[in-house]
Amino acid sequence: MPGFFSRLFGRGEKRESSHKSMSKEESLAAYIVREHRQGRPLDEIVDDPYLKNRATDEQRLRLLERPEVIRAVGEDTAAMAAERVRES
Repeated sequence: MPGFFSRLFGRGEKRESSHKSMSKEESLAAYIVREHRQGRPLDEIVDDPYLKNRATDEQRLRLLERPEVIRAVGEDTAAMAAERVRES
């Protein structure tokens, strides 16, 4: 049986909070991949109010450089969308 302080401070126990939660950037990258798999064009996704309200232009550019996004949409498509963000 764990001691009083171990129970109080949770030492020796695995807590759910020790699991890494999804970062904001990971969540937005997953959104891009999911929307693209549903058939939406990348340009449309990048200009989506959902994404624009949650990420700056610089953050959206970084999202387009993430390996999972590049694999999902292809390097050429990501490069074209990145150029469009730079021009806006």
